[in-house]
Amino acid sequence: MESIYWLILFVILLGIEILTLGLTTIWFAGGAVAAFFAALLGGGLVVQIVAFAAVSLILLVFTRPVAAKYLNRKTVKTNVESMEGRHGEVIEEINNLQATGKVKVDGMPWTARSEREGQIIPAGTVVTVVEISGVKLIVRVSEEEKTC
Repeated sequence: MESIYWLILFVILLGIEILTLGLTTIWFAGGAVAAFFAALLGGGLVVQIVAFAAVSLILLVFTRPVAAKYLNRKTVKTNVESMEGRHGEVIEEINNLQATGKVKVDGMPWTARSEREGQIIPAGTVVTVVEISGVKLIVRVSEEEKTC
């Protein structure tokens, strides 16, 4: 009778996966199948639970990174995510100590701070966006600017 419960759990987890397509429950559905077979082979409840947990964990650890890599290939960075690596021009001197600085990237002004604490970046300097912190761009002087 315990094997029926594992089959029901498998169907529920598979249904959730089909509805969400988020690669969240498929690993546990595999664990439910392993527990189902453990129940069919006469394993006790402890053996079934261990089979469920072990197979779920193994599937999660070893196949999720591979699956995520191939299934998320078409993810396009949008809005703020796409800012990293872009170049802009300083339109107001960047001074972290005075909490001042603005950069224009793709025609849009952004509040900006220097990646290095004591560095002051004058207006007109070309910078590269390193990261985003809240609504501020964290920038460094662009390599092209350094060679000029």
